[in-house]
Amino acid sequence: MLSAEAAITRLRRDLTVGSLVKGVLLASIFASFFVLPYVAPKVDSTIGLLVVGFIWLALTYTSARGSRLAADSPALIASGDFEEAERHIDLALRSFSLFRTAKLQSLHHLALLRHAQRRWQEAALLCQALLGQRLGSLQGLSKPSRLLLADAMMELGDLRGAHEALAELHGQRLSLNETLNLLAVQLDYESRVGAWAAMISGVMSKVQLAELMPAINAARAQAMLALAARKAGRPDLSDWLRKRAELLSDVPALQKERPILAELWPGR
Repeated sequence: MLSAEAAITRLRRDLTVGSLVKGVLLASIFASFFVLPYVAPKVDSTIGLLVVGFIWLALTYTSARGSRLAADSPALIASGDFEEAERHIDLALRSFSLFRTAKLQSLHHLALLRHAQRRWQEAALLCQALLGQRLGSLQGLSKPSRLLLADAMMELGDLRGAHEALAELHGQRLSLNETLNLLAVQLDYESRVGAWAAMISGVMSKVQLAELMPAINAARAQAMLALAARKAGRPDLSDWLRKRAELLSDVPALQKERPILAELWPGR
């Protein structure tokens, strides 16, 4: 199994090598135009360009193959086929690529896999390494990576780290899926710091968003809101939200995932 440290080291090495190779190819093109005519005037400059072009095409093909391997990983993770996802990501990270995007996407997919495997420390390390890179055209990866980082930090008990990751997301334009993930992580964080009033602020909008989540996530979100309503002295709202959560998930499963919710079902 590929460790987070090994994957990060490999990424940094490959990005450096890729940049050097591109620099050499560009220098070769320059040399074909401006150096070769003086060094070997009888040699046609187009020969040098053809050689460079052939090498570029060959490396581009290799890079595209790595990108295809990386593209399959999210679907494999979503289906629960972690072993095959691991194999694809490992191959993508091992393959040479001229382009930063394939390598950065592969590292993000590995962070997704480690998060799904509940290996929180590695998921956090991978997200931090990715966010420390110049993302360029992959700037869109920063938001899901920060969400993964915040959730991993929560699971590790690092509330400060989770807060810092969440703070970077406020004011940014998020997709619906990112908004749902942010709500789930935000409720979890606020419950741990006792921000009950903040949790039930705009509660009906949060309930509507929770309805768009998968059943277990929706149950957890509404149970968190029920607990916040109870703590804020709104028992009617708390009972209503608690009953909605009960319809979506088994109570023992919710209590096992988040022991703080046991207060909603005393004696169970």
